[in-house]
Amino acid sequence: MRADRLIAMLMLLQTKGRMTAQELSDRLEVSTRTVYRDLDALSASGVPVYAERGPNGGCELLERYRTNLTGLTEPEVKALFMFTVPNLMADLGADKASEAAMLKLTASLPAPFQKNADEVRSKLHLDAAGWFQPKDPVPYLAMLQDAVWQEQRVRMEYRRGDGRWVKRLIDPLGLVAKASVWYVVGAIYGGMTMVYRVSRIQSAEVTGSHFVRPVNFDLNAFWQAWVDQFEQKQASFSVSIRVQPEGVVSLTHQLGEGVMQLVMAAESMAQDGSVVIDLQFASVEDACQKLAGLGTAVQILTPDSLRQHLAEHAKSLLEMYE
Repeated sequence: MRADRLIAMLMLLQTKGRMTAQELSDRLEVSTRTVYRDLDALSASGVPVYAERGPNGGCELLERYRTNLTGLTEPEVKALFMFTVPNLMADLGADKASEAAMLKLTASLPAPFQKNADEVRSKLHLDAAGWFQPKDPVPYLAMLQDAVWQEQRVRMEYRRGDGRWVKRLIDPLGLVAKASVWYVVGAIYGGMTMVYRVSRIQSAEVTGSHFVRPVNFDLNAFWQAWVDQFEQKQASFSVSIRVQPEGVVSLTHQLGEGVMQLVMAAESMAQDGSVVIDLQFASVEDACQKLAGLGTAVQILTPDSLRQHLAEHAKSLLEMYE
């Protein structure tokens, strides 16, 4: 256990540079006293590491010191080879480079770990694409990727979700792939940070002007907060339905496996086997679109506005095909 910790400390100092004893303590989940003992152990083994006390002090390796020791454990090797998603790498034009990097990494591993890497590749495949969904066209993804790396502003024409066309000048801070859909996170005038679906960009160009990336911007933290807020905003229309046994499978196909959990957790079941569950939708139109095709297997109990909307929808269909 201590050997793993010493290797982890060495890797941290090699990649991060100077770190305080408290920072090492937090990352390694040990006390600062243990950190200093481990530093002494590294020094005694010939690693040129030193610590300076005081407000501006810290722990670091002597300049230009590097080690080829990977320090990877068996679970870490497996985790490393799990993270690549081929189709997303291909979107970024990095599929060949990723494959070459993995081959080099495999070759550098000890023989027992090479077997672990091969085992992961043969037993686990990550497919980010959704079922029955056409692939989003992303002709400007490569350009956005370059702009993100080089921190250059982008001028674009964008189609919003409501169909309106807008022009935007953004500082592209990062790219995010949710399932197989790409988004660019960009700062606009006034300091606001917005999210744009890449497939909705109708035209774009790099302006040639550079921007300064905010020092404290954390893409992962921003995205999680944005997703939470977006989902909370979207799930604002509550619907109560009665589901017949024959409708459970169709409803699950339409709305996802979470429906099955709601059905199983229903408080009571009627004599005909039906249950009442509550669902969340973005709007009355969204609920109508997703539930209309389920026919009589699903009965809308509330709200009345959705019942009326579905009745009008059924009348218009009847008139069309009479």
